[in-house]
Amino acid sequence: MIEMKFSSTDKEALVYKVTEYFENELGQNIGNFEAEFLIDFFIELIGPALFNKGLNSAYRLLTERMDEFYYTVQEQEKPSPYEL
Repeated sequence: MIEMKFSSTDKEALVYKVTEYFENELGQNIGNFEAEFLIDFFIELIGPALFNKGLNSAYRLLTERMDEFYYTVQEQEKPSPYEL
């Protein structure tokens, strides 16, 4: 499976959001270090399930589009007295 990594910029933004959430919603101050460990924990815990859901959604969407394409192609076919 693909390893889930965030860029340092994205990780900093996530850490900020987590620390902000803890402070605003839970009234607790956690440090950046703790927030980063919490993010890593959740990535490991639920990351694969979210990844799989994303893959399944992409597959479903692609299948729908391919079905639409197939019908569009069929509509364009011209009658022919010869089958090749």
